[in-house]
Amino acid sequence: MSFPLLTVTAALPAIGAIATAAVPAAGRTAAKWLALLFSLGTLVLAAVVLVRFEPGGDRYQLTESHAWIKDFGVRYELGVDGIGVALLALTALLIPFVILAGWHDADPSPASAGDTPVETKKYRWRPTQGFFALILAVEAMVILSFEATDVFLFYILFEAMLIPMYFLIGGFGDRAHAGSDENASAQRSYAAVKFLLYNLVGGLIMLAAVIGLYVVAGSFSLNEIAEARAAGTLDMATNTERLLFLGFFFAFAVKAPLWPLHTWLPNAMGEATAPVAVLITAVVDKVGTFAMLRYCLQLFPEASKWATPVILVLALISIVYGALLAVGQRDIKRLVAYASISHFGFIILGIFAMTSQGQSGATLYMVNHGISTAALMLVAGFLISRRGSRLIADYGGVQKVAPVLAGTFLIGGLATLSLPGLAPFVSEFLVLVGTFARYPVAGIIATFGIVLAALYTLVLYQRTMTGPVKAEVRGMPDLKVRELAVVAPLIALLLFLGVFPKPLTDIVNPAVEHTMSDVQKKDPKPEVEAAK
Repeated sequence: MSFPLLTVTAALPAIGAIATAAVPAAGRTAAKWLALLFSLGTLVLAAVVLVRFEPGGDRYQLTESHAWIKDFGVRYELGVDGIGVALLALTALLIPFVILAGWHDADPSPASAGDTPVETKKYRWRPTQGFFALILAVEAMVILSFEATDVFLFYILFEAMLIPMYFLIGGFGDRAHAGSDENASAQRSYAAVKFLLYNLVGGLIMLAAVIGLYVVAGSFSLNEIAEARAAGTLDMATNTERLLFLGFFFAFAVKAPLWPLHTWLPNAMGEATAPVAVLITAVVDKVGTFAMLRYCLQLFPEASKWATPVILVLALISIVYGALLAVGQRDIKRLVAYASISHFGFIILGIFAMTSQGQSGATLYMVNHGISTAALMLVAGFLISRRGSRLIADYGGVQKVAPVLAGTFLIGGLATLSLPGLAPFVSEFLVLVGTFARYPVAGIIATFGIVLAALYTLVLYQRTMTGPVKAEVRGMPDLKVRELAVVAPLIALLLFLGVFPKPLTDIVNPAVEHTMSDVQKKDPKPEVEAAK
């Protein structure tokens, strides 16, 4: 029996969550270091998975299969393809930075000078151990969801990750909130409940589709169903396939999120701490777009092609609508949230363009968006923690008093607008090229998102970092060593993948070829042949 590397990679952060939660109440610092060590250990295991994965080998590698619920045909089946291993590595990479960035986010609020002594002051206690344990629990579930090749197992993970995320949003909200503590608590609760309800509704619809798939296929195994479809031994009526596809796609579109199912994201990211906001949009939301590639296209190829025109329209609306709302935002974190909605529109556009360039670009976009959004949002969190406000109007002239903070903020913003030389440019370029090849009108409309991205990013930088130094930011300190340790590696990755994306494309492209084969699509031939 081979070593269960995928299981151990997912189990390590789960064990870390339990161990961190078990640390005594007085050991807040020990809990932080324990969580960080477990996240680094998971990163090492993810690197081993990445090294052992052979891009030119079998579609699913490092596979594991064990009987689980025999009466219902449910198995514990794991395996990673190029897309899954890339997103697994992204998740393992980001979690240590999330933990470092949130080092003090769950500490008890100190009493100010002249205030009631800490021993008798009534303030909302933030259980540090619980905060970091929940982050590790989310990591374990997300990693396992990228590895699962049993549809029922994936569904359980897809739903279970909502529980720790609900508590992270509602129980550990952003302290930089305008208004009373009661109002802040009410808005956090509203954001957490909205997040949970939206995703639960999507999950319930998906559950009906999962049951329907088992009735039709007689199996939950992704490999068995795909092989039966390819061999022509699985008879699935057209209307049945379309209904099942819609059940799966709806849940994934909520998670992604896709317009008009997106409204939970700005609330959740706005009320969460900056590290938790990164966890939402750079890690958890990727499960939705990943599942579109792995489950929608592979299990329901004909229905995917049938739904493509409508999905492309929704993706284009997400691109333009999200960017337009980002332009008008006054709240820094909500601006990043609406920008992410626009970026997810690009990802979904690339997936359903049904070209190899589009799907490769969409997969690269998932990885690069995770890195760039993490860089921008975490620096924004450092900025907000210094001033105590999320409002853009409360800043000005920051680059004169904290030049390193302003510089890293600018690089994160430029990555968000896909500046050439930074990693997201390659992704966005491939998505647009792949879309133009098959749907030129959609490609033209999508380019407006690039213009709007430049507008909201540069205006944000101008209003917060340039101009006269406001009195409230005059004594603002620059980035500290811990904060630099968070931001510097992310910026280095943005630069490296921006000029040399080959290591990532070599892993992703073979998986994309398999997906294109599933939907029986080939890239359009150029209308004008090259001169001989």
